[in-house]
Amino acid sequence: MLLDFTYYNPTKIHFGKNSLDMLKDELKNYGETVLLTYGRNSIKKIGLYDNLINILNESGKKVVELSGVMSNPTYNKVLEGAKLVRDNNVDLILAVGGGSVIDCAKAISVSAYCKEDAFKKYWINFEEVSNEIVPVGSVLTMVGTGSEMNGGSVITHEELKLKNGRVFPAEVYPKFSILNPEYTFSVPEYQMISGVFDIMSHLMEQYFSGTDNNTTDYVIEGLLRSVIDNARVALKNPKDYEARSNIMWSATLALNTMAGLSKTEDWEVHMIEHQVGAYTDCAHGMGLATISIPYYRHIYSYGLDKFVRFAKEVWNVQTEGKTKDEIAQEGLSCLEAFIKECGMVTSLRELGATKEMLPLIANSTILLDSGYKKLTAEEVLEILEKCY
Repeated sequence: MLLDFTYYNPTKIHFGKNSLDMLKDELKNYGETVLLTYGRNSIKKIGLYDNLINILNESGKKVVELSGVMSNPTYNKVLEGAKLVRDNNVDLILAVGGGSVIDCAKAISVSAYCKEDAFKKYWINFEEVSNEIVPVGSVLTMVGTGSEMNGGSVITHEELKLKNGRVFPAEVYPKFSILNPEYTFSVPEYQMISGVFDIMSHLMEQYFSGTDNNTTDYVIEGLLRSVIDNARVALKNPKDYEARSNIMWSATLALNTMAGLSKTEDWEVHMIEHQVGAYTDCAHGMGLATISIPYYRHIYSYGLDKFVRFAKEVWNVQTEGKTKDEIAQEGLSCLEAFIKECGMVTSLRELGATKEMLPLIANSTILLDSGYKKLTAEEVLEILEKCY
């Protein structure tokens, strides 16, 4: 662990089949008015909406609703929620859904009392939060992003064609998150496996950096193996509680900042996917799955030893009689085979991208220098063309 770090995570997690029972106690810590934020109809179909309304009413809360949060939340939706917060003097934003809903809730939290253009201030200029923050709590129904225990908020500005992520400080983290794996049972397979790859990508973005023997890398390898094994079980039986609970907790651990401790991290796959998403509105995990193999084949030789370790420790690739290059490539082939085994998307065409979009995506992608190789816009375009 060669890099110094300070670790603090203020989010309280309530995990398990009876975790919603803890909501009443949590609500005692906040004022009268709650902004209930959710997607479309899924929480109503599984009966969760009615349960929440009953708990909120029994707790004496006034409920204001923001529904229709989309899978890639837009800045316009954030502004709609921010107005509701101001108009109703909201004391708590309760986000119910997947990572997109929680991301949107955090964005509303920091934007409601921002007197400037919040997107420009926080998602373009990455300025410190200098205004009042409204506390956020969450009830998770779809896993993948880890947003339930971090400060991440990815928002799409439709007019600017920018999908930008921002990691806010601990003050913006959800104060509490309720995780019941049973709420994920009704998630369509497409969304479930999209979430699975989102988890894996978070772990690989942190893993593929550095050359030191870091305890965090051992943690990441174990989490990757857990996700792979349990995804296979969940694909056969979506209501296998143990598998879905393991996937849910792996998603939280993958991005509650623990898996990045003493790491430089990469995140270029996410930067490319964000712009793919800005142009196509695709499922985030599917975009990551499409981009990852061409990206890693482009950069693996610059971090060869780590890719060899990935092949051995995550995919159990046998090394006898093989060169490092052959081992590394076999590991990536195993990852590619898993993507196909799960039925994940493997081409940008399937995500709705056109060839005309590719240069626009490449030229608007944020280029980072924390991974094994800093790309140019031309290299991003080359990777995108291989994804197409």
